[in-house]
Amino acid sequence: MLLDAALLSTGIDDVAGTARDLESRGYAGVWASEADHDPFLPLLSAGQATTRLQVGTAIAVAFARSPMTLAMTAHDLQRYTRGRFVLGLGSQVKPHVERRFSMPWSAPVDRMREYVAALRAIWTAWQDGTPLRFRGEHYQHTLMTPMFSPPAHEWGAPPVYLAAVGPHMTRLAGEVADGLLAHGFTTARYLRERTLPALDEGLAGAGRSREQVTVSLAGLVVSGTTDAERAEAAAAVKATIAFYGSTPAYRPVLELHGWESLADDLHRLSTSRREDKWTAMRDLVDEEVLGTFAVVADPEDLGAALRQRYTGLVDRFSVYASYPAPLERWDPLVAALR
Repeated sequence: MLLDAALLSTGIDDVAGTARDLESRGYAGVWASEADHDPFLPLLSAGQATTRLQVGTAIAVAFARSPMTLAMTAHDLQRYTRGRFVLGLGSQVKPHVERRFSMPWSAPVDRMREYVAALRAIWTAWQDGTPLRFRGEHYQHTLMTPMFSPPAHEWGAPPVYLAAVGPHMTRLAGEVADGLLAHGFTTARYLRERTLPALDEGLAGAGRSREQVTVSLAGLVVSGTTDAERAEAAAAVKATIAFYGSTPAYRPVLELHGWESLADDLHRLSTSRREDKWTAMRDLVDEEVLGTFAVVADPEDLGAALRQRYTGLVDRFSVYASYPAPLERWDPLVAALR
């Protein structure tokens, strides 16, 4: 199991220095997300400041961009990082695509299937000189002149990972993607009984094998070196679980464990006008729920705990810590997984 880090949570003001630090500590890769920062710009600095570290987006919002725009950015980053870039894509949800990005929305799985096909058609045109003749329902790319065609490079097209929560997008990842970005609001049981079977269905339908898709998880972790640090971490992660658990899209994870009433209570509170609703939601998450969603262990024991929970389920892991923690806290984990 390879250990990655979330780049933007560790140092947006000195990306190059942070990336060099992570590489020297033994991390395998870093991911940048599209939340309150652009996901691509930091990866240019991170990639050029390091020699071994894999860099990727987890995620960039696909439907906020034209496939041509994204193909160019990814092609360049693959060149600038000398083949160490991973394009991780997510669909986002309809309100964000339509109202935040002012872009069209349609059935996300069908659109994403076409989106990935369009990207690969564009990259093939640039790398192999194949005429660009992509015609789909949502995207058409039929013009590519020499002036606007970037030169081919030795590292080729970057791998494409897809973020998926439900079974349909997960199956699509098995059909067309190089990797699956599993959502942090998951459990080992959900991965085993829901996510990986759906992935296998997609792989089988496309005549592919499990070895052709990398499963990456940013997993919830509760850890600290003092009682105060552990309490702060547990409270923050409980709040994260409550936030995701209140959203209908993530309800199936709770339902699998028989926690439908918790999902109902969280959703009801999230839509209420209570001033203390977020605290009240956090307090509904008990120790059993916390321990099911998050790996809870002292820093020295995290490596063994992660292996026990996720061996055979995920190939890459990064710590999802929704609380401030110095990089030194995770050094024992890096050493255990290196």
